Amino acid sequence: MGVVLGPNQYGKAEIRLVAVRRDGDTHTVDDLTVGTALWGDLADTHLTGDNAKVLATDTQKNTVFAFAKQAPVGEIEDFALRLARHFTSTQEAITGARVAVDRHSWTRIEGNGHSFTRAGDEKRTTAVTVEGSRAWVVSGLRDLVVLKTAGSEFHGFPRDRYTTLAETTDRVLATSVTAWWRYQGRGIEWGESFRRVREILLRAFAVKHSLSLQQTLYAMGEAVLLERPEVAEVRLSMPNRHHFEVDLSPFGLSNDNEVFHAADRPYGLIEGSVLRDDAEDAGSAWRALPTH
Repeated sequence: MGVVLGPNQYGKAEIRLVAVRRDGDTHTVDDLTVGTALWGDLADTHLTGDNAKVLATDTQKNTVFAFAKQAPVGEIEDFALRLARHFTSTQEAITGARVAVDRHSWTRIEGNGHSFTRAGDEKRTTAVTVEGSRAWVVSGLRDLVVLKTAGSEFHGFPRDRYTTLAETTDRVLATSVTAWWRYQGRGIEWGESFRRVREILLRAFAVKHSLSLQQTLYAMGEAVLLERPEVAEVRLSMPNRHHFEVDLSPFGLSNDNEVFHAADRPYGLIEGSVLRDDAEDAGSAWRALPTH
């Protein structure tokens, strides 16, 4: 029996970067979590411990900080592209790089140019992959919590000896959306595209009369593809944040779909992808990224 080295990569995870830009009395904060991953001709370090081709992960971290100093971060897609292309163009042994960036949003407090409030847990994110002259950009968002108090049903599912869940034609539907979308084409305005895709996702969640969270997921992805030609594919992960109606009868009270217990676990996890039938080939776009 022979043993060989399989696919591998290495990098620096969860680099916390805060870059402050001062324009007089008005300041801007870029609060990012950056992850790097490199691959290529790296067999020697695995097989013999020879590190001659290994760019230290500490060096990768320092590069992220230096790039934030040398030029404004700007759009996270552009920042990730600059870093990935730097790693593949300056290290002969490195044939591919992925740079993932989460942006943590801060909102300026009105009337003060240098004070901010954190805008919740939602994060704008991107993952850029570069191999040779090719580049793939996958952007998205995480921890977008949404809830609707009407327009959601769940019934008609199989029942067996272990089924206790009651059917319903009126339920609270809540989820925390993780969405990734794969870009295609050139000349994309990253910030504008992100804002529009986010708006479309929210609108589709709100207006779609839902018979299942799966149906809602597909409607959200479909709406993005119908309106945004620069998006080739949308992948969504949507945990069902269950709201169970509380039995108030022991207290002599009725509960007409008004009082709920919000359960954080266990939860149903609904995942899926929606893509154009003529989408550009995904290539290495999803390398080392969640499938949904």
